[in-house]
Amino acid sequence: MTSTTTEVEAATTAAAEAFAAYRATTPEQRGAFLEAVAAEIESDKDAIIEAAVAESHLPLARITGEVGRTTGQLRMFAEVVRRGDHLGVRIDPALPDRAPLPRPDVRQRMIPLGPVAVFGASNFPLAFSTAGGDTASALAAGCPVVVKGHPAHPRTGTLVAQATSRAVEQCGLPAGTFAFLLDEGSGFELGQALVKDPRIKAVGFTGSRNGGLALAETAARRPEPIPVYAEMSSINPVVVLPGALAERDIAVFAQAYVGSLTLGAGQFCTNPGLLFLPAGEAGDAFLRATAEAVAATTGQTMLTPGIAEAYASGTGRLKETDGVSVVGTGTEGGEHAPAPVVAEASTLDGVTDEVFGAAGVVVRYADTDSLAASLDHLEGQLTATIHSASADRKAAQQLLPVLELKVGRVLFNGWPTGVEVGHAMVHGGPFPATSDSRTTSVGSRAIERFQRPVAYQDVPADLLPEALRDDNPWGLTRRIDGALER
Repeated sequence: MTSTTTEVEAATTAAAEAFAAYRATTPEQRGAFLEAVAAEIESDKDAIIEAAVAESHLPLARITGEVGRTTGQLRMFAEVVRRGDHLGVRIDPALPDRAPLPRPDVRQRMIPLGPVAVFGASNFPLAFSTAGGDTASALAAGCPVVVKGHPAHPRTGTLVAQATSRAVEQCGLPAGTFAFLLDEGSGFELGQALVKDPRIKAVGFTGSRNGGLALAETAARRPEPIPVYAEMSSINPVVVLPGALAERDIAVFAQAYVGSLTLGAGQFCTNPGLLFLPAGEAGDAFLRATAEAVAATTGQTMLTPGIAEAYASGTGRLKETDGVSVVGTGTEGGEHAPAPVVAEASTLDGVTDEVFGAAGVVVRYADTDSLAASLDHLEGQLTATIHSASADRKAAQQLLPVLELKVGRVLFNGWPTGVEVGHAMVHGGPFPATSDSRTTSVGSRAIERFQRPVAYQDVPADLLPEALRDDNPWGLTRRIDGALER
């Protein structure tokens, strides 16, 4: 089934009509709705899991976990809404006797932007798609959502959309609070029509750099430009410091690297696509162990034939790049299941473009200064990882200030694949990792993308929104005259 541009207009019109009633819901009403969406998804989880496994070729355990992550995000945002911290209430009471001029009564809160367009992701058919993080955070903010489902998993998206729509009805919300559109073709025309629609006030997107930039350009050219929060391209550098190599079992360490690289056919936005390794015998041993580990792998079926073709093209260009040699190659797993590849490059020239899939590049470095210079040369990334030991403390101190300007999340002694959903997580980063490095698409702060502040000056008490009233009927934590109070 393919939605039409007429259906886009109908969905956005309904969302605009629903906005006033939906944004007026109390914290309890909105929290209950988000929990109802989670419950409805769980009630249909067997059918949803079956469809997602068939459409994505991802393993049962991965999809089962993704259902839990999806419902967990919804319930986390229900808690956020009830607590109300996202409203950011600030109250500066009037000071009529202040000299030389009296101070007016000024109160501030965050309000929702309006209807939001969400684009489902190919690599996460649940957690970053129909009722995933963008949808959950936008709904939590008080914004109706229009989802453009990804053509790679139409049945999965439809089932989740049906569950979400049932929750809308159960909670007595306007039907336009949520809508689902689907284009089983390229999706370009439908997506562009959605972003151009004047009723849409913000966009959430996870996908390719080309796709994200195209939507951002369309949004910027509107008579009323709107924000596009696009997660796009990242190669997630991993730095191995000498002390880590000296202390660890090299074979186990290399196996862990290859395991992260090939997890989910390498189709994670946090895939460790670039690894910096010390020159010398220990680094040589790590490369030999990596070659053995990669040779033992078998390619997994990728999400779509197009993605598999893009992987083949990307690895082909990589192998033809000057100064690049293949370290190790796995075995093809069948049609659209290309072999994992690890290559070594003498420089960063030509090897910093993302190859979506199980492809990694290793670059050797001589000392910390040259390593820091190489890291500073990189584009913005979602993550950077440092593997270190106590002997590497000075080097780590030198590298941290460089990395924090390049990424949204710095990890120590771990692997970047996998993103914890919580209150402190940042899944974002400087361009081109995302289109706006000030935000995150995972964690409770994701709600901030779909809000804006409004100040109320000398507004009569009976006209103030509940969140700003002196009696604090919602029991919010608020900043009164600069001090936090509840």
